[in-house]
Amino acid sequence: MKPSVTLAETRLASGSTLSLSTRDGQYYLRVAGRELMSTVAADSEMRLAEVGCEKIGTAPGARVLIGGLGFGFTLRRVLELGHPEARVDVAELLPEVVAWNRQYLQSVNGGLLHDPRVEILIEDVLAVLTAADAGQYDVILLDVDNGPPASIVDPATTRLYSDGGFTVLSRALRAGGRAVFWSASNDRAFVKRLTRAGFRATAVGVKAYPNAKRDTHTLFIADRPD
Repeated sequence: MKPSVTLAETRLASGSTLSLSTRDGQYYLRVAGRELMSTVAADSEMRLAEVGCEKIGTAPGARVLIGGLGFGFTLRRVLELGHPEARVDVAELLPEVVAWNRQYLQSVNGGLLHDPRVEILIEDVLAVLTAADAGQYDVILLDVDNGPPASIVDPATTRLYSDGGFTVLSRALRAGGRAVFWSASNDRAFVKRLTRAGFRATAVGVKAYPNAKRDTHTLFIADRPD
């Protein structure tokens, strides 16, 4: 096994270091040495897109918002499934992640940032949702900071998972639209909170690897009633 090579680093507002590294042809994002994501385990990110778009995200002119660029696997699958006239906004809090995709990750999904259907917004996704017109998005896919139970990049992202965040989300989502939250772990109370907020909510387990023996991640589905 070849040693890991650090390609880039940046200091987060929390004081922790976010790093991009590569080893044996794979790429890794780590926060304070803890793995946040990798190109090795991307199946659940693609399932996020599939579950989100299975209802209306493939319609002509569909508007999709992705919260969190990461390594671009969710974006790739949305573009594969989506109509040529679809529009996809990607909100990424960290400009370094966008820059690293352009500079180091062209062979992964970095080239997708130039797709004419895509607009990259270097903003907090909650701010994007707050500024959105009512019912602007058909599908909202959220893969932000390890999901509802955890926060390792920016503690402020927990606002997205609050009751106030649900209100903003519901307003930006059109009637009959779907929001999906990616999470590193399950949280039964989160489904109940989404239901109380007026969504039809369910949770499904997903695998990190194609041949994984069990589900290790969770997708929380929140459908806004018609």
